[in-house]
Amino acid sequence: MRRQGEHGQPRGAAPAMRRAGSDEGIGGGDLPSSRITETGGHVDEIRREDLRGRLLGRIAAGVEGEGPDFDELARDVFAHQFACNEPYRLFCERRGATPDSVASWEEIPAVPTDAFKAAALVCGDPERATAIFRTSGTSAGTERRGTHYLPELTLYDAALRAGFLSHLLPDAAPIRFLSLVPRADEVRDSSLSHMAAEVIRDFGGPGSGTFISADFGIAYEEWTAALRTAEEGGEPVCVLGTAFALVHALDAIAARGERFRLPHGSRLMDTGGFKGRAREVTRGELYGAVGERLGIAPEWCVNEYGMTEMSSQFYDGVAGSAATELARRRHAGPPWVRTRATDPETLRILPHGEVGVLRHWDLANLDSVAFIQTSDLGFTSPEGFRVLGRAQGAEARGCSLAMDDLLSALRRG
Repeated sequence: MRRQGEHGQPRGAAPAMRRAGSDEGIGGGDLPSSRITETGGHVDEIRREDLRGRLLGRIAAGVEGEGPDFDELARDVFAHQFACNEPYRLFCERRGATPDSVASWEEIPAVPTDAFKAAALVCGDPERATAIFRTSGTSAGTERRGTHYLPELTLYDAALRAGFLSHLLPDAAPIRFLSLVPRADEVRDSSLSHMAAEVIRDFGGPGSGTFISADFGIAYEEWTAALRTAEEGGEPVCVLGTAFALVHALDAIAARGERFRLPHGSRLMDTGGFKGRAREVTRGELYGAVGERLGIAPEWCVNEYGMTEMSSQFYDGVAGSAATELARRRHAGPPWVRTRATDPETLRILPHGEVGVLRHWDLANLDSVAFIQTSDLGFTSPEGFRVLGRAQGAEARGCSLAMDDLLSALRRG
């Protein structure tokens, strides 16, 4: 499963993240940005702090815990973003939606993912962002990369820890990590590298390490030595990696005729896909190679689905009990996230089981836009959703019209 908009390649460092005070402009040009007026700024900040506290409380309750009413919280987040995120407000007004007119969370306008390429969608000044995450730009070039500005990371990090802990470490923390995700200090604008760094720091046991470099690729000798140490030590490990990096690492092991039998309870989190790659491998083939070369059974392999534009992640199982029949798996989000399929032309929300383009409501995106329309074709069920591919041509008409509305609103704003 593709981790949308992430780097995922073993070579090619991304540009360093720009911070406040940089001589360079944010976002590659004169992108419209959010502004908080002096008269409304104090009220806006009080509202934001209230929402931040409520969301942190919900995240702290965990993925199974009870929390506030999603509809009420979603509409309060919408009101905050309508007031403080100027490009988003202009888009909503063009679509005839305001906090007074929206009656439920399903009516809140969602921006297409391409909007993150066209505008600085942030509540506040993008120049003051603590973190800036960018999409890989594989299809549009680096000058058109989607950009997610984060004034601070408290909510973002709380959301990623909660999801990872419940799906990858329900039974074991700390654990030794063997990571094939480049270090965050090498690719500062990669949300995946940031996520890996956070979970290794918080949940990593002795011997945890990263065995890939954005500049030099996979350190094969160190990687296999770490596998051998784990095999002989008898303690389970957690392997992290993009699908692309894992295939290269497993190919190298196979070429040497090596096999490892990692201790029982060892697990894998894979993410990303093969966009722009000459070679493609199915998830079934990947997990088969993981079992053959590393000794990790499919029920211990969990796929993570994330987007640069979001703060929360989706997982298709829990390590140790994930469905071995991959077609039965569904990606599920935490309680502060909702996902629905929408009609490709009208973007009307569809019932469970009908194929459409997926839309996510991620309330942890408090300081950007929480309501995101993707171009991923898929369907939902009570258990989660399944991605079937990317919408193309006529299938993406609704997303194109939404993007046209955003660009028109920005020009007139």
